[in-house]
Amino acid sequence: MEKKRRFNIIDICVLVLMVAVVAFLGYKVAKGIDNRMGADTITLKYQVMYEGVSNDLYDAAAEHVPSQIMASGVLYDSHVTAVEKRDYFVYENGEWVKDPYHCNLIFTVEGNVANAAVLTTEVGSQEVRVGKEHVLKTQYLEFDKGIITFVEWGEKK
Repeated sequence: MEKKRRFNIIDICVLVLMVAVVAFLGYKVAKGIDNRMGADTITLKYQVMYEGVSNDLYDAAAEHVPSQIMASGVLYDSHVTAVEKRDYFVYENGEWVKDPYHCNLIFTVEGNVANAAVLTTEVGSQEVRVGKEHVLKTQYLEFDKGIITFVEWGEKK
């Protein structure tokens, strides 16, 4: 007598999980192909400020400008095009004084990003909006917890 094979709950869960993984990977591949195949893009320029960093970091950062933006090991069509050093002040004895050991760094990033139907501009997986916290990462630089202070959207390509 032949036994009929029945699906149990574990078989169904494994099957659903496999379908979900395949669908997710298909979406990621399709999204990447759209971006490389000339999907609509717009130009973008923005600035990110990092407050109270060591003065030595300015010289190290300036050596690697221009530098291409990277996220999760992937290079994007955006570049750090400038870094500017500004004084950093601390409040001591009732007045603001210049900190001789720290500075503010302002990085300018320019590039092309997908002109998505959703009203969100992203470089890599980070949204770009004034006031948003930002991680600046290239092959040579990484600065965490900066604040986007300026954004300019350009023309559609």
